[in-house]
Amino acid sequence: MKGIGADGEYWAALAQGKLKMQRCDGCGHWNWPAVWRCGECGSWEQSWHEVEPRGRIYSWTRSWYDFGAPRDLPVPYVSVVVELDGAGGKRLLGTLDTSDLEPAIGQRVSARPRADEFEGEPLLSLRWSPDHSTLAVGEGR
Repeated sequence: MKGIGADGEYWAALAQGKLKMQRCDGCGHWNWPAVWRCGECGSWEQSWHEVEPRGRIYSWTRSWYDFGAPRDLPVPYVSVVVELDGAGGKRLLGTLDTSDLEPAIGQRVSARPRADEFEGEPLLSLRWSPDHSTLAVGEGR
């Protein structure tokens, strides 16, 4: 898969089944969306780091329309915005593994990268699932 702009490394990592996020070499600030130059310190030196695809649901919505894209999730499906644990709280979008689960803000989730095909092109995304190996919402806070 060809990289597009500053976020090419992100897409290349997803295609390999990994999650990488960009971090400034100058000040350590996590950048998302990816940038050429850090908005915090002005450094042009950015590097990519593999992070665990784990975090907490920041926001979610249930969609009742398929928008024409092929997917193995039946309508309705749940889209989530997840605040990552290991990348300075940056947030990523994806879909929840099951639409019959009632998501909750703060719920712990983990993801696996997915590659589907749409009009002959790879369509990469993150599929989030409840993370039963970690603390439940409200525990340990």
